[in-house]
Amino acid sequence: MVGEHDDEGRAGAVRPDPGHAPDAALTGDAAQESDAGQEESAPQDPGGVRPRRRGRRPAGEDTRAALLAAARAEFIEQGYDGATVRAIARRAGVDPAMVNHWFGGKEGLFTASVIRLPIRPSEIIRRLLDGPPDAVGERMVRTFLTVWDASGGGQFTALVRSVTGTEMAATALREVFVRKVFRRVVDELGMAQGDLRATLCGSQIVGLGMARYVLKLEPLASTDIETVVTAIAPNLQRYITGDIGVADGG
Repeated sequence: MVGEHDDEGRAGAVRPDPGHAPDAALTGDAAQESDAGQEESAPQDPGGVRPRRRGRRPAGEDTRAALLAAARAEFIEQGYDGATVRAIARRAGVDPAMVNHWFGGKEGLFTASVIRLPIRPSEIIRRLLDGPPDAVGERMVRTFLTVWDASGGGQFTALVRSVTGTEMAATALREVFVRKVFRRVVDELGMAQGDLRATLCGSQIVGLGMARYVLKLEPLASTDIETVVTAIAPNLQRYITGDIGVADGG
């Protein structure tokens, strides 16, 4: 059972590259004592060194799958803010440190279990802010279309089609796109009316995704990315840094 792996993989684990789960099971001193007391009776080699105990298989993909299932249930019941790493780990029957090991934290776990973006929101934000502020609209359109086109829009399509059937999908759209990406970008640029600007960005990007991947409106659906960037980025740039018709204090 999953609960039997609570402490497995805790020692000697190596953090994977961001956004990528390791291919092999975790390594480390994960063996547990057997009921028959095999640890005490284990023979020693001639040099007096006790050989490594044999125990259950170190926590690996089974742990990752358990965390994903537990996270989906917690996010459904508690929402993003209410769900905690400890609660998710307890539900999965694993050490909370496994959340950081496999997903880099709560945000990465939310993304993997609910929205399943190929890259984490933090990486998207880094790309959007990597350049002059007056070109962030171009980078935003280019980044999202590049990510979505790589999978044929499959992940985005599945999420949008789930919005009417489950609140979790709608929450994913709000949490990741509006709160975790667009609002943070607007705040980093020091712009007022952050909530309004972020939701305007969401309407543009989510609307673009629906037209290109869900409705497959031609010729937009098959137009090359740079042409779409040229056509849409100016309006998106106005949402981010331009005049949106509301006074700073309004």
